[in-house]
Amino acid sequence: MSTQKLILTQEVTGLGSSGDTVEVKGGYARNYLLPRGLAIQATRGAEKQVESLRRARAAREVRSHEEAQAVAGRLSGLTVQVPARAGEGGRLFGRITTADVVNAVTAAGGPALDRRRVELPSSIKTTGQHTVTVRVHPEVTSQLTIEVVPG
Repeated sequence: MSTQKLILTQEVTGLGSSGDTVEVKGGYARNYLLPRGLAIQATRGAEKQVESLRRARAAREVRSHEEAQAVAGRLSGLTVQVPARAGEGGRLFGRITTADVVNAVTAAGGPALDRRRVELPSSIKTTGQHTVTVRVHPEVTSQLTIEVVPG
């Protein structure tokens, strides 16, 4: 099996953060990471881009572990209502996305989140309460309760 050396341009769950240099199987790189723009080929010129990606990531990231703990504390005590179109029996037309969750948290007065850091348990296709995981910091995660209501 051939492997390719890539530089991640965005965070990929289970693989790394933007700016990380990773070695993955050729098919994963060719069929998933490269077409979606999640990574670029690791070349000498790309090393300069890595530095700018790392600087951008550092500016976006929550600065300290304590600050991340404070944000996680605010999230864990928050129950957010997400309105969605629903039919008979509470079945949704479509599903709840990470962007829906981020918009609902912001509307409820919660902290601003990055949708890429929100992890849904599976496709949320029914009304009711669901638990969502938010990775506030690489070492800090928080559980958030969302209530999907017909709207």
